[in-house]
Amino acid sequence: MLEGKKIVLGISGSIAAYKACYIIRGLIKRGAEVQVVITPAGKEFITPITLSALTGKPVISDFFGQRDGTWNSHVDLGLWADAMLIAPATASTIGKMANGIADNMLVTTYLSAKAPVFVAPAMDLDMYAHPSTQQNLDTLTRRGNHIIEPATGELASHLVGKGRMEEPENIIQALDDYFATDSSLTGRKVLVTAGPTYERIDPVRFIGNYSSGKMGFALAEECARRGAEVTLIAGPVRQLTRHATIRRVDVESAAEMYEAAVSHFPRHDAAILCAAVADFTPESVADKKIKRGDDDLALRLKPTRDIAAKLGEMKRADQLLAGFALENENERPNAIGKLERKRLDFIVLNSLNDEGAGFRLDTNKITIIDREGSTDYPLKPKSEVATDIIDYLSAKMASSE
Repeated sequence: MLEGKKIVLGISGSIAAYKACYIIRGLIKRGAEVQVVITPAGKEFITPITLSALTGKPVISDFFGQRDGTWNSHVDLGLWADAMLIAPATASTIGKMANGIADNMLVTTYLSAKAPVFVAPAMDLDMYAHPSTQQNLDTLTRRGNHIIEPATGELASHLVGKGRMEEPENIIQALDDYFATDSSLTGRKVLVTAGPTYERIDPVRFIGNYSSGKMGFALAEECARRGAEVTLIAGPVRQLTRHATIRRVDVESAAEMYEAAVSHFPRHDAAILCAAVADFTPESVADKKIKRGDDDLALRLKPTRDIAAKLGEMKRADQLLAGFALENENERPNAIGKLERKRLDFIVLNSLNDEGAGFRLDTNKITIIDREGSTDYPLKPKSEVATDIIDYLSAKMASSE
């Protein structure tokens, strides 16, 4: 699965740096192209000459070439990579990654990376167990990074415990598993809605919500990874897509999202309605900025058109329709009611009462409900939540054939 993949390998200052040689050899044997980025401390443990001989590429450590002033662009590296692997990752490097301290080329490249990032910690057992290290690892996990857990064994200190970097073959396998081809949605067309809607009050103000679009975009990427042709209808968000098979349709208002969803749904096998669509919109929009006055300002709102209900009416027997319910009271009854009223095949419930779930966060905790029952899932990064939801969708589609 690593054939043709471009991997940035970040090496920080640990005795485990010698294992990077085996990682490089293993990646290249599987057909990957490897570019090493090493910290100054990392060069104390293994020489750039050794690493360059293995990769066939100059090793990058500094922002500028010392002899000729050549600029090493962390932005270009971040765009070039299909994955970034940091192995070994010391407590210092993990702390810098978690807190955005970009004082070396490795962390600067990490902050520029668009690809998935894998982190293989390596440190003494007490350093690994320290609350600050665990908090930093939790932060990286919440942001969607993949942590390759260290092994338990004898450490450089001759103590025995958890902290030894995972063996190279297992690290390589973690990347290989990530890129493993899942063709369960090949030939399928999936519609996904994502993000908020903005309902204009005047030329500069709007009614909106806190949705970032992260969950919807993760769902679109997961569908595309499994071979689906994806149409992503996105409200005003800053998220970007990676897969070339995702067709993005940008909208702003609930009315625009309604029109786009109704227009595109008939050509799709399934739709996942993840967007946080406004339930109300102003009855009238001022053509000039509303000025402050001494009197109260009253806005009259009217209901927006219900996208889920309309697609539920339109749904054919060969189509599946999934929705989301974000609740903060009577969560399950409200979600089940929405499932029935809008003719959904299943609904994804998340509660504002669950810590780590909701808008703007990198994690989510969900329950998937259909007419046969429900399945609860623990708190996970949204990329992993997307995997669970699309697993469920794929199984539903397969069973309906």
